[in-house]
Amino acid sequence: MIETTRLQRSGLIGKTSALLFLLFLLHNGVSNALAASYKIGNGDPSGLYNIDPDHTSVTFTVGHAGVATAVGRFDTITGHYRLDPGKTDVKIEIATKSIDTNHPMRDKDLRGPDFLDAKTFPVIRFVGTRFKKTGKKSGLLTGKLTLHGKTRTITFKLHEVGAADVSALPKPWGGYLTGYDLEGSLRRSDFGITTYPGMIGDKVHLYISVEGIREKR
Repeated sequence: MIETTRLQRSGLIGKTSALLFLLFLLHNGVSNALAASYKIGNGDPSGLYNIDPDHTSVTFTVGHAGVATAVGRFDTITGHYRLDPGKTDVKIEIATKSIDTNHPMRDKDLRGPDFLDAKTFPVIRFVGTRFKKTGKKSGLLTGKLTLHGKTRTITFKLHEVGAADVSALPKPWGGYLTGYDLEGSLRRSDFGITTYPGMIGDKVHLYISVEGIREKR
């Protein structure tokens, strides 16, 4: 229980996940699971993967008042991806209303008509159409981002974190997994979001850390 409490405090798992994790440890041997050293998976990342929403995050940063950086995230993410040579199939959908900047009043404003207008535009969608490798585990992922009713082309820098059979994890997280980190940027004015230009920066940096469970090769 000490280990699950530590993980909860770190924000890595919630209460339900903590309980499942504890059951996993009890089933597989607590000492062996906790004593194992951390290793990067170097398996074959090919295939079609469903995004694991519990281990995927979308965060962003934007300039505030010319003196600081504001940070936020979106909490509800779904989709799938395939990044095989010559075959790119990526769709990431984000619930607009799931924006979270750790300030309820500000989040209400951001969901409103002056900013994201979540009621009118409930989904932010990225569809990847082209992936170009720039290194063994790096590349550029280009696609269409639809935000606030407008669609623009965006390119993310992508880094493959790892790929491995992690069937030891309990359902629904276990299976053959891969993970990627993506980094890109946009100008909010390109999507018709222009409120408070003198107080909030136009350039928004996006960071996506995605983990997926392979559905098929």
